[in-house]
Amino acid sequence: MKALKIGFALCGSFCTFSKSIDQLQRLLDLGHSILPIMSFNAYNIDTRFGKASDFVEQIEKMCGKKIINSINDAEPIGPKKLVDILLISPCTGNTLAKICNAITDTPVTMATKSHLRIGRPVLISLATNDALGATAQNIGKLLNTKNIYFVPMKQDDPKNKPNSLVANFELIPDSLEYAINKQQIQPIFC
Repeated sequence: MKALKIGFALCGSFCTFSKSIDQLQRLLDLGHSILPIMSFNAYNIDTRFGKASDFVEQIEKMCGKKIINSINDAEPIGPKKLVDILLISPCTGNTLAKICNAITDTPVTMATKSHLRIGRPVLISLATNDALGATAQNIGKLLNTKNIYFVPMKQDDPKNKPNSLVANFELIPDSLEYAINKQQIQPIFC
């Protein structure tokens, strides 16, 4: 695959940040250029998984770019054709619902709207505890939406969290290759 300009957007599924950041580094190692984007929560909230400022510093150092963390700064992504593909990793059920219902109130949802309006692909790396509950209808709707693709996902703990699905982060590079060619990698559920 040729080197891509990838918008890499992180949302507040804090327990999967380390997996997402590992894949961000992998994409950089493969020669891709990364434009980092974070939701308000991902950019600002400290959790038991780490301090927001530490994640911000790490990501900006890795990418050599400031993180887009405002709606205003995310809006030009589409019109200026800043990226070839937008990857949302992790994508929460909340962000997925907003994308599904055209709600544009965070940097990540604005980046998505802006990128989709010029007909370019968005790849979603889902991580949510209610994917097989309330979020299932949004997954179904977006599976049938032009230019939106998913990283394959699976139940991470069927016994204790029967509605939870988490993307197989290791499949992000392969999923990107399919999505940039306007195809959905299969199987979606593994």
